Amino acid sequence: MKIDPLAEVVTLLQPRARFSKLIECGGSWRFRRKGTGDPFYCAVLEGQCRVTVDGQPPLILRAGDFLLVPAMRDLIKESLDLPQGETPEEPIEIGEGRFRVGREDEPPNLCIQIGHCSFGSPDVALLVPLLPRLVLARGEPRLATLTQLVGEETRAHRPARELVLERLLEVLLIEALRCGCETENAPPGLARGLADDRVAAALRVLHARPERPWTVAGLASEASLSRSAFFARFSRTVGMPPMEYLLAWRMALAGRLLRGQELSLDQVAERVGYSSSSSFSVAFARYAGLSPARYGRMYLNGQTGEPAQPPSTI
Repeated sequence: MKIDPLAEVVTLLQPRARFSKLIECGGSWRFRRKGTGDPFYCAVLEGQCRVTVDGQPPLILRAGDFLLVPAMRDLIKESLDLPQGETPEEPIEIGEGRFRVGREDEPPNLCIQIGHCSFGSPDVALLVPLLPRLVLARGEPRLATLTQLVGEETRAHRPARELVLERLLEVLLIEALRCGCETENAPPGLARGLADDRVAAALRVLHARPERPWTVAGLASEASLSRSAFFARFSRTVGMPPMEYLLAWRMALAGRLLRGQELSLDQVAERVGYSSSSSFSVAFARYAGLSPARYGRMYLNGQTGEPAQPPSTI
């Protein structure tokens, strides 16, 4: 069976919808939202605006654009003609799932569908670093359609609603990551790595056999590149060096195995490429911020706290 690393990561993340709404804006306006590191996405249906995400350089979004932020902490949206010093406004609800920002006596200059979701996986801190910090796709109408479907399903209370939402969000995230990696200035990340045939070959064998004693030279051979060319190409497209990515994926798999409580520590270590439980325990504790035994107990006891954010992020 052919391994699909992107599908593996998105499925493990377990995306869940929190809410979705349609926002109309008129006149000069600005609104700001603080996040807690959960995913945020939006599709611009009409008009244009300026967006600043987590203090990064602002982006101009226009009709047909789709923005995905896998871990949003601060978001500012504003009209392009906004005067200096304008105070952020709170969206006012004008109907079910519909909100208004700015002057009500002026026609809307922006219509945008936004959504907030969460990742249900307890290993979110181990998996999110494999995604780009921000994805921008332009001119992909199917993303707007998927966004609207998520919004409609969020407001409905039909049978199997949660299952439908989970599947829609999985498709939405995969489609956004695939479309976002096709742009000229695509950010580094797993999807961009998979768009490169040589790097993709290495990623697939790495995901298929994480227990193998991989080296940069061995992965370079799978990619049919020299060691130095492979290292540079992988780091540029994926956003982290090959062995750092391998560590991140091994730790994410280890988290799932530890939660299952079905394997011994020695067996988990072997499954993710470590010759002994002691060497695995040291690596896991350094990366996840707590020992494998404590990690397993935490989820066995139903605790909801997340492991510490790993040191390496894209």
